[in-house]
This record gives sequence, C-alpha cells and structure tokens, in this order.
Amino acid sequence: MNNKIIVIIAIIILIIVAGILFVVLTMPTYERIEITPNGTSIEVPANQTKHNGDIGSIKIWTWKDGILTTYNSYEDNNLLKVSEMGFNTMSEIIKNGEKQNIDGFTCYVINADELLKIQIFEIIKVNYNGKFYCIPLDNQTTHDNIIICCKDQGMAVHMAKSVQYKLVYHNNPNSLSTVKNMTGDLQSKANDIINNTNLSDIKSTIEGIDINLDDAKGKIEQYTGKLPI
Repeated sequence: MNNKIIVIIAIIILIIVAGILFVVLTMPTYERIEITPNGTSIEVPANQTKHNGDIGSIKIWTWKDGILTTYNSYEDNNLLKVSEMGFNTMSEIIKNGEKQNIDGFTCYVINADELLKIQIFEIIKVNYNGKFYCIPLDNQTTHDNIIICCKDQGMAVHMAKSVQYKLVYHNNPNSLSTVKNMTGDLQSKANDIINNTNLSDIKSTIEGIDINLDDAKGKIEQYTGKLPI
C-alpha cells in the first residue's frame, strides 16, 4: 500500500469522524418535564425550554424555535371552562394547516404568523417566522391535551413520541361536579328531615291547643268595643 492510498484513507476517516462529531454536537438534547403535577410528562429541548406561565388552566412553554401548550380538563376548576374553549379554538386554527402523517402522528404545517395570531399567545413576546410543524395530542383517560409546535419536524415528532401519560385526577373536581354534589347533599338532608319527623306528633300537638273563641272575643271587646264576629 503506497503513501497516496494511505493519505486517501486517512482523509476519508477524518471526514467520517468529523461528520459524526457534527451530528453529535448539533443533535438536540432533551430533558423531561411534568405537564401535570406528578402525572403526564414529556421531553423538551434541554437548557432552553422556559415555562412562560399559565393562562387560566393552560400551561405554556417556549424555546428558541417552538411552543408547547398543555391543558388538562380535570385540572380546570372553572365552571364556564373558558380555558377549554380557548385551547379548542387554538387547536381548530392549527388544524386548518396542511395535514401530514409522520411516524404515525398527525402533523399540521402552518405559518408561524398564523400561530401568533391566536389570541392566547398575545402575551408571549416571540419572533417566529417560516413553517411550523404542529402535533396536537389528547388522551381521554388522563384528560391531557397537548399541542407541540416547532420549526424542526424531527423535534416535534420526538417530543410527541416521548409523552408518558399518567392518570392523576380520578374524579373530576370541577365546579359542575361540586354543584351536583351540593344538590345531592341538600336532597339527602331534606329526605332525612322528612323520614325522621313524626307527623303524628305534629298533628297531636296542634290538636292539643285549646282555643276558646268566646273568651278571646270578650277580652278584645274590653279594648275595642263590640266586634262584628
């Protein structure tokens, strides 16, 4: 093997090593966060994902080129479910985008400008442009609703695959259930009063009151004169 072949092989090896290093160094890393306390979790871009706070019962995270929004209907104590209506509106707007099937997930391609037109994002100061890949997810058992939107299609799919659902809310604590429980309690108390009250005793007590109308009439006439009774 002459020196020329050795040099060529060495260059090829260097190119392969450089390519591997580039992929490793540029490959996004992830960290797991809980989207419901002690419950459902998801992997998000590490060291750059920021929790922007909650709008009602909707939770929002952002990173350099993406947004994650989550909503759990059993965590929402608002009787009017304003957060649910806002989340559903956002989901419907996203579903107007170009529909694609990627690794078994339904993905919608929209312009970032369209995403930022959604009212719920007006308080978030971000500058996104170009195409966004959005994957909406929901789980009827845990009641988690998730929307992943980012410029990197692979990242969106990775995040969707990483979701680990966990049931936390076994009973719906929302106000509607509370009202129903209150109604049930009141009905129960009313039934107890009826069942524990002896109507015969009430009837006997009333019948035991001896009212002498003549005596009453006489006493009143002492003060007011003759009454037309």
